[in-house]
Amino acid sequence: MKSFNIFRLAVVASAALVLSSCAQKARVQGVVNGASESEIVVSLLKVNTLEPIDTVKTDGNGRFSVKVDVKKGEPEFVYLYRNGVRVAPLLLQAGDRITVETDTLGNCTVTGNPEAELYVSMERNYAEFVSKVDGYIATDDVKNARLEYINYYRNSLRFIAEHPYSIVNVPLMYQTVADGVLVFGQQTDAIHFTRVCDSLETVYPDSKYVKALRKAADERRNVLDLQLLMKDAGSVGFIDIELPDINAQKQKLSDVKGKVIMLHYWTLTPEQKMMNLDVLLPLYKEYHSKGLEIYQVALEGDKTAWAATMKAQNLPWVNVCDVNEASSKYVSLYALQQLPSTFFIAGDELINEPISSESDLRKLLDKLLK
Repeated sequence: MKSFNIFRLAVVASAALVLSSCAQKARVQGVVNGASESEIVVSLLKVNTLEPIDTVKTDGNGRFSVKVDVKKGEPEFVYLYRNGVRVAPLLLQAGDRITVETDTLGNCTVTGNPEAELYVSMERNYAEFVSKVDGYIATDDVKNARLEYINYYRNSLRFIAEHPYSIVNVPLMYQTVADGVLVFGQQTDAIHFTRVCDSLETVYPDSKYVKALRKAADERRNVLDLQLLMKDAGSVGFIDIELPDINAQKQKLSDVKGKVIMLHYWTLTPEQKMMNLDVLLPLYKEYHSKGLEIYQVALEGDKTAWAATMKAQNLPWVNVCDVNEASSKYVSLYALQQLPSTFFIAGDELINEPISSESDLRKLLDKLLK
């Protein structure tokens, strides 16, 4: 009995290993009509580039079979090419058994996984859209080209709303038309990029495609934020800042009231921490009653260390932290070249005077607060 149990456990363990191994593969089989005994190149999308990973040969009837490594929870976009022509776009997930029927022009149908079928359908609609727009542009019919774009754009938004958790939305967000113009290339499309990412990260947190889309979404959102900030800057003479304080409450530079506001950028070096106590605090005590306020921005990725410093120093002005450090949008907006850097705002205008020492600070404050 014991021997039987051991044997049974061994069989179960072996079966589990086999199943685990199979779960890391996707099998594709099918036919390329009109392509008997032809080479089919299998290419994997590496976010921004295609990488050939295999070459298979069709038989006399155009049939082929190929297996692709796919990690669980990390779908792959794979494309089949014959003589440089894409004959099938595939979305593969671990354990898939996909059947493809296509021809040498790429007229393709796929079965075996609803997501894979959805992807082929989306690609077919996209190809039809591009063909129509190209036709209108060739005849200088700009009006109909624009109408075609508007209809496709709206249909794409409807697609995203109906399939919020489909990874098919990733290539959809990168579609282009008319010499590389992004379909989702408007400034406000940053919002759609972000929404798609928020949904997909709940299902595919480890996907390289979703991670790349998040990076693109953040970049687009930053550009949109910058444009809004620049628009606001036109009315007040300086670019507003909104960042969290030690209590995670957002504090806006424009909400700080004072005759003169010192905007001070710094980070947690020993010298700059001492500057808070040895230079800025005495200045604040001396000039605060005359109308000086300070809005201090720490460009610091370690928010815990920053918060501990703030509690220890107990500074009486507005202190906020930007964990994006050098990649912060405010670094670009204020053209920071070094830390610390200090600016002054008086009468809703940014004062452009060089400051390189405590003496310079006092001279400028005396001038502005007289």
